[in-house]
Amino acid sequence: MTTAHREADSTLSDQQISDAYIYLLGRLLITRQQQVDFDHEGFVWNQLLHRKPGQVDWPNPNLDVAYSEAWVALDENSVLLVTVPEIVGRYYVVEFLDGWGETVANINERVYPDHPSGLFAVCLAGAKVDIPARAQRVDVPVPVTRVLLRVELGANWDDAIALQHQFKFEILGDPKPPEIPRTAMFDMAALPGVEAFDCANLALDTAADSGTNMDKLQADVRAIARAIGDPAERARIDGIIRHKAFADFAKAAPIIGRGSIRNGWARPACCGHWGDDWLTRTTVNYGGIWANIFEEVLYYRGALDSNGADLEADGSYTLTFPADDLPSKYAKYFWSVIAVDRMHRRVLPNPLNRFLLNKESHLTYGADGSLTLYFAPEQPADAPEGNWLPTRGKPWSLTFRFYGPRGGVADGSYFPPPLVKR
Repeated sequence: MTTAHREADSTLSDQQISDAYIYLLGRLLITRQQQVDFDHEGFVWNQLLHRKPGQVDWPNPNLDVAYSEAWVALDENSVLLVTVPEIVGRYYVVEFLDGWGETVANINERVYPDHPSGLFAVCLAGAKVDIPARAQRVDVPVPVTRVLLRVELGANWDDAIALQHQFKFEILGDPKPPEIPRTAMFDMAALPGVEAFDCANLALDTAADSGTNMDKLQADVRAIARAIGDPAERARIDGIIRHKAFADFAKAAPIIGRGSIRNGWARPACCGHWGDDWLTRTTVNYGGIWANIFEEVLYYRGALDSNGADLEADGSYTLTFPADDLPSKYAKYFWSVIAVDRMHRRVLPNPLNRFLLNKESHLTYGADGSLTLYFAPEQPADAPEGNWLPTRGKPWSLTFRFYGPRGGVADGSYFPPPLVKR
């Protein structure tokens, strides 16, 4: 065993190894998706890929919006021109994220009220480049970003899709595309063990961490990467990962890292801007990659009923909002609730191809103005069809989204009502 191996063995506790693993996993989830995007999804650097509604295959997909996506590479001599059409009365955002899932820029009328549409020039921060006189400059702090364009589908999908395709990308200059980090690939239901650290240096070296106070975690990751060169140490660390890190991560999942639970609903402590909360960041990257900041959207995860029991795969549940506390009260733009399987966080196939409920679902309200939503394998006899979401086949949970959070959702005092088992 080398001196470096002995030092790592003597200084890194089981908890440090677990923390370092979960920290590194947050980055590996990003590089995994990047490889999927380029190898299987047809991505080309600096080109916007327009998706058909419902086409994306991520954990916790947002089916309220038409998505377009891109990977962007910039240097000090290049500019990405983004054309934004005029949009009135419909939510949209062009989000830029770094290699750890930090939101580094948003383009919309809320961020740029004096320039809500037209031409935007996305530049590497500090770059001395010429941009068109009519363009709004947008600086990003890193050369490689992942872009998500979201356009609210609303009642008229054709109009939304037409607007989606009016967004354009054009690169000025000739930035050299970076090498795609070929880190460990894995199924979301079978996370890597010690092999995650075989590519740890590559993962860290290809994207600076925008979080705060991450130096010690990075040093621990690199120490483990050195230590696993010794077969005995490699086996020891793999055992710690599989017995402790996996358990620690599973324990964090129900409360979305360092979040809180009330009424059976979990609310994350932060989103999009992570600060020093690497645990929440990794949990969100795992359960709903490409999250935006709280000012844009806030989501709650529902996996427990009113008695604190796990939702049953074939159970039937109701969710009732009083007339004076409807979900629309807390969303400036729109709200939705989606059911996903607990393992892969994908939507639940069903004959109706109905995967979420929202304000476009032809909802029926009670005589007193209340709203009851139904989640069950078969339509309950007393459930209006528009109020029922099929939840058959697999263990599942719910994700409730509020776009343009306001009131108690914005200040953290609100949680949705409990799910009641029938």
